[in-house]
Amino acid sequence: MTGALGRRAATKAANRAAILAAGREVFAELGYGAASVRDVVRRTELAAGTFYNYFPDKESVFRALVHEVGAEARRRVRAARHAAATPEAFVEDAYRAYFSFVVEDAGRAAFLARNAGAIRAMFEESEAPAGIDELAADLRAAIAAGLVPELDVELCAAAMVAVALELGQRLTERERPDVERATRFATDLFLAGVVRVKR
Repeated sequence: MTGALGRRAATKAANRAAILAAGREVFAELGYGAASVRDVVRRTELAAGTFYNYFPDKESVFRALVHEVGAEARRRVRAARHAAATPEAFVEDAYRAYFSFVVEDAGRAAFLARNAGAIRAMFEESEAPAGIDELAADLRAAIAAGLVPELDVELCAAAMVAVALELGQRLTERERPDVERATRFATDLFLAGVVRVKR
C-alpha cells in the first residue's frame, strides 16, 4: 500500500513538473497573453483532462512559475546577505546573486523577458512584498550587529528591491548580459547614497 501511495505521489509530482516546464517554454515563446492551456498541454505527454487535475487555468500555471522564480531568487539573495561580513558584501553579494540567477538559465531568462508586464504585476502582488519584508528584516539585523548604519529600513528595502527588479529585467533582455556591471552600478548607488560606505 505504501509503495502504491509513493508511486502515486511521484507520478503527481512528475505530472505537475511537466506542466510547469511546458508552461515556461510556452510563455517564453508566445507570451502570457497569447498562450493557451492547449499550447501548454501539447508540450507534454499528458492528456488534456489531466491538466485540470493540477491547475484550473493558464493563470494558475503562470502564477506558480512566478512564485517558483521569486522563491528561489529570495533564497539565493538571503543566503548571500547572511554570509556577508562587511557592508559592501551585504549589498554587492546580494545583487550579484540576484542578477546571476535571472540570467544563468536561458529558459528562465526568456520567460522573464517575454512576460515582463504580467510578471511585474504578479511580483508586486506577492513576490516583491515578500522580498522587501525579508530585506527589511535583514537590514534590521545588520544594523543591530553594527554592519550597516542606522537608516530608514522600509524605504531602503523598497528601493533596493525595485532597483534589483528593474536592472534584472534589463539584463534578461540583453543578448550578452553583464552581471558584474549591473552589480557594480547597484552596489555603488546604495553604498554611496544610502549606506554611505567609502569605496
